[in-house]
Amino acid sequence: MRYDLETLDPGMGYKLLASTVTPRPIAWVTTLSEHGVVNAAPYSFFNAMGGRPPTVALGLLAGPDGYKHTARNIIDSGEFVVNLVPHALADAMNITCVDAPADVSELTLAGLDSAPSAHIKPPRIAASPVSFECVTHTVVETGPHQTVVIGRVLAIHIADEFLLNPERGHVDTPKLDLVARMHGGGWYAHSPQMFELVRPVWSDMAKAYGSVPGKA
Repeated sequence: MRYDLETLDPGMGYKLLASTVTPRPIAWVTTLSEHGVVNAAPYSFFNAMGGRPPTVALGLLAGPDGYKHTARNIIDSGEFVVNLVPHALADAMNITCVDAPADVSELTLAGLDSAPSAHIKPPRIAASPVSFECVTHTVVETGPHQTVVIGRVLAIHIADEFLLNPERGHVDTPKLDLVARMHGGGWYAHSPQMFELVRPVWSDMAKAYGSVPGKA
């Protein structure tokens, strides 16, 4: 089956992407409104984009009433924190999905404490094992109802218990116990099976073949 998206309802593209690009990491984003309200919401159109400089990307989708408060705060202020979601906080993260009014903090609704950031005004989620302090690098409007925000990471907070060697930046990644977004309205992945593959090196591969396959 081929889906030619330009001829279909716009919702079809979202449905197919969200059902096939899985599992997706979750950016649990905290921002600060102009009135000082700490807003929080999870976004799964998210990933790391590079290391020099360290950057992350967020896909912000607008609903019938426009962008959510967190997205609007990012666009307006240019500051946000990406917190990662461990399995133990999945229920709290789900609470912050609620369509609360702009003057209500989702952190309060979820019973979560905040912690100050070092370089920006929006706070971190204190219980999150990893938090990225970000400022906006680039904003790209990819459509009338969606925007991609590329954020430059100024600081990374990692709880000490998840560090194997702090000086060398070695993280106990499995211990983070992060959840990821799957398909449908409320499906998530947790503790996926892992396997390791050794990345091939061209000099070894050419030596093993004795000649270059497919090369004239």
